[in-house]
Amino acid sequence: MKRLIVSCVLAAAGATLAAQMPKYGVTVTAEKNVDFAAFRTYSWTSSQPSPSRAIDGQIIAAVDRELSALGMTKTTSEPGDVLVTYFSLSRTDVDLTAKADARGSLPHYSVGTLEVAFLEPENRRRLLRLRIDRPIEIEPAKLEGAINSAVAEMFAKYPTRRKK
Repeated sequence: MKRLIVSCVLAAAGATLAAQMPKYGVTVTAEKNVDFAAFRTYSWTSSQPSPSRAIDGQIIAAVDRELSALGMTKTTSEPGDVLVTYFSLSRTDVDLTAKADARGSLPHYSVGTLEVAFLEPENRRRLLRLRIDRPIEIEPAKLEGAINSAVAEMFAKYPTRRKK
């Protein structure tokens, strides 16, 4: 009986630790009954940009490239069919399942989150959210490639590109 109780406690502890492990990758949240293929123009709106102007420019350029590949054109003189915005942040994740080092510290690493959102121009209702969470390299030389790759991965799941 004691073995059964101990086994259940250990299984519950293992499930708790597994539940705490972050999930990385792309998530897409799209409003229903929206014809994403009908969007031909877009314009940028304010967001929570990267504090680095260089990174901000790289993200905007990567998103512009992907939207152009979808057949969309950027407009600056008037609102487009949709407003596009992005949000970025970085955080530090700790691997709770790893063994602590000699000082008792658990391994930790930087994670970047990038979200691109499509909004209705009239009321700013969110129509689409593309989000990626991924461990990031801190080396500046590799950052632009990582941004381009992340944005391409996000837009690979754009609603008109999904298999139905």
